[in-house]
Amino acid sequence: MSAMDKIKKMLKGHEDQAGKGVDKGGDMIDDRTGGKYAKHVDTGQDKLKQQLGNESDRDDPHRS
Repeated sequence: MSAMDKIKKMLKGHEDQAGKGVDKGGDMIDDRTGGKYAKHVDTGQDKLKQQLGNESDRDDPHRS
């Protein structure tokens, strides 16, 4: 069992909370880099959410 499979198993049923954590982490990176890598961070957030099974925040108006 891969690490990602273990993470998915642990987060099953809590996808929304995991998505919020991904967003919060990305926002922290954007703050610390002054938004210099915002496109890359957003891409990473989307891919991670997709892996975790949480794509509902994809069109979140609060994200830049």
